[in-house]
Amino acid sequence: QVQLVESGGGLVQTGGSLRLSCAASGSIFRIGVMGWYRQAPGKQRELVASISSGGSTNYADSVKGRFTVSRGNANNTMYLQMNSLKPEDTAIYSCTTILFGRAYWGQGTQVTVSS
Repeated sequence: QVQLVESGGGLVQTGGSLRLSCAASGSIFRIGVMGWYRQAPGKQRELVASISSGGSTNYADSVKGRFTVSRGNANNTMYLQMNSLKPEDTAIYSCTTILFGRAYWGQGTQVTVSS
């Protein structure tokens, strides 16, 4: 079992920055890949970025060069540094991981970018 809790969302102007955090508890020593997804109103959920336990990263084309995903040393925290934010980045951001074939999700954190 894994519990995920996101924090760090908020309201920011275009061009601003935010740093999201995802804190994991439970069987954290078994966590492998972790990821950030987002869902905007009326749109499908999309993968924003992912990071393996070894530090390999993957990004959506829309955020490459602006967002950076990282993990804490204790394997129980994941971050998403978001720079040069755009109104189209407005969404609920959720962190996720898969453990023994089951997906775990946090409750999500709202990011709103004003124009």
